[in-house]
Amino acid sequence: MQKRYRPDKDGTHRAQFDKNKKIILATQEVCAICGQPVDKSLKYPHPLSATIDHIIPVDKGGHPSNIDNLQLAHFSCNRAKSDKILMQNASKAEKNKQNAAINNRNLPLSMDWTKYRAEN
Repeated sequence: MQKRYRPDKDGTHRAQFDKNKKIILATQEVCAICGQPVDKSLKYPHPLSATIDHIIPVDKGGHPSNIDNLQLAHFSCNRAKSDKILMQNASKAEKNKQNAAINNRNLPLSMDWTKYRAEN
């Protein structure tokens, strides 16, 4: 199996990513995906531990270390988001796509998702 190249983890952007990660951990308190507070004392692999999420995924052209493309998230929220682009972060062209992801920040955490209809 070939190792996946990540410029923010093992490339030229590593130092800048680490610097911006420290800034985000020091300045942000709420998960940008679910909107709930992040307990920074929890360590990986706890599902609610703090991680840094790329707003526009690196695989979809997002900058790997620009602070404007990074946000605080829970580990589980970041994993669930995967490489999707959420509606609040999407360009106008992305928002017009029928199958665009729903913004998790505006959704309640417990409800019957089969009956959910977005407000237009």
